[in-house]
Amino acid sequence: MDPVWLSIAFVFGLGVRTLGLPPLVGYLLAGFVLNYFGVEQGTFVSIISELGITLLLFTIGLKVKLKNLIKPEIWAGACMHMGITTVVFTATIFGLSFIGLNYLSDLDWQTSLLIAFALSFSSTVFAVKVFEDFGEFNSYHGILAIGVLIMQDIFAVIFLVFAAGEIPKIYALTLPLVLIIIKPLLVWLMKRIGHGELLVLFGFFVALVLGAEMFKFFGIKDDLGALIMGILLANTKKANELYENLIGFKDFFLIGFFLSIGLIGLPSLEHLIIAIIITLLINIKIIIYFLVFTRFKVRARTAFFATLGLSNYSEFGLIVIAIAVSTGMIPSDWLIIIAIALSISFIVSSPLNAKGHKIFAFVRKHLKFFETKLRLEYDKNFDIGNAEILVFGMGRIGTAVYDQLSKKYGKTVLAIDIDNDKVIEHKNAGRNVLHDDATDIEFWDAVKRDHQNAAQVKIAIFCMDNYNAKVVAIDRLKTIGYKGSIAATGVHDDQINELKSLGVDAAYNTYTEAGTGFADHLCLTIQKKT
Repeated sequence: MDPVWLSIAFVFGLGVRTLGLPPLVGYLLAGFVLNYFGVEQGTFVSIISELGITLLLFTIGLKVKLKNLIKPEIWAGACMHMGITTVVFTATIFGLSFIGLNYLSDLDWQTSLLIAFALSFSSTVFAVKVFEDFGEFNSYHGILAIGVLIMQDIFAVIFLVFAAGEIPKIYALTLPLVLIIIKPLLVWLMKRIGHGELLVLFGFFVALVLGAEMFKFFGIKDDLGALIMGILLANTKKANELYENLIGFKDFFLIGFFLSIGLIGLPSLEHLIIAIIITLLINIKIIIYFLVFTRFKVRARTAFFATLGLSNYSEFGLIVIAIAVSTGMIPSDWLIIIAIALSISFIVSSPLNAKGHKIFAFVRKHLKFFETKLRLEYDKNFDIGNAEILVFGMGRIGTAVYDQLSKKYGKTVLAIDIDNDKVIEHKNAGRNVLHDDATDIEFWDAVKRDHQNAAQVKIAIFCMDNYNAKVVAIDRLKTIGYKGSIAATGVHDDQINELKSLGVDAAYNTYTEAGTGFADHLCLTIQKKT
């Protein structure tokens, strides 16, 4: 039946993609369809689902900077949100026990508290997919949301340890020493294994063997082990390359996770009603997220997009319920109810995130009311000064473009990047770089307001890695009545064609142009020798 699962997942994923929704919605629907026809979750789906979660946490770890987790808006914000949400949800769910529906009427406040705790989590799988799709993983709202999710994952692991009664082994006290010893060895290996399939195999080995299995040996949750091993290798020279090599595998394996949700069980009418009621509670969760973030001096825009990525229920909440069911703490029907609510939250949240920039443009004036007067130093717009040429995205291509243009035009060239750490590196190298976001409508408003309808800017060059971000940024640029030239890069012919249709004056296929550039350089070298 494995080929059948893959085929149905592909058909549904492709189907929802044509409707403008993320493929994961199709995978969820495929799971329910398979369930309807009596297909049970087999070994194949179970294995790839577990692999997907493990690789997800490992790849998150590769991107984590520990200095971010100690920021108050992340660790304190996560604690505040979980505490407030759990209290509010407990009162709400216990209050619903009086409406007479089955599975609700027998709830006491302890069971309500457990369900509320599970619902206070947001989905790591979903958020990572959203931020990766729009190139916002290293944006401040991406860092904020992922940091909160990591804190939530830690809370979940602590709960699972106590609920399952499996405390770490006494020799787990030696684990920090083990990690200190093996880190230099792993870094040494990464430098010497090249760039091909051996690097991929190395990633699987670290995530699944040293992460999952070694931590299980010490009596610690395997998923937490994968996350910690990723963090251990973060900020090393080849961490980004390892991350890029594992993305495709992680995305494929996560298909099993979304299928497995739908295969948990078919809902009755009452299951569905309660799941819809629980899904509506997400509105309360969203409000709490936004208010908590803005209390920590975060911009309304940052708080909005971080909240939007977290506006769902979590796979870890489902695991919490599964453990509670297995230990007899809660009836098994709640596993189906929470699975349905989780699925609905994904289906609703997907198009909202896809249209997030348009939604924010519509509501931002109302949301700015909640901003504090003081703003975090790294979460504000900066003035572009006297810049006439803007280069967005300081990866390899953007850096090369900036260096060439700055040799000729000097300080009139300004680079802008969404990754603050990358900005600091370029500043230390003497480049004129600002930390900001090309998709930020408030950035473009400031350009229009402070620089005579953006007439000062002659050329805007978009070199960001993420194509979706380029499309949004170009749309933002048009909103300020920009009349200068626009250049952008793409990696596929259909992207180049779309960029031209959006009004881009010069759209370059980086693969083709790289080949052309190499050929020109080769011809010049030959001419010199002859």
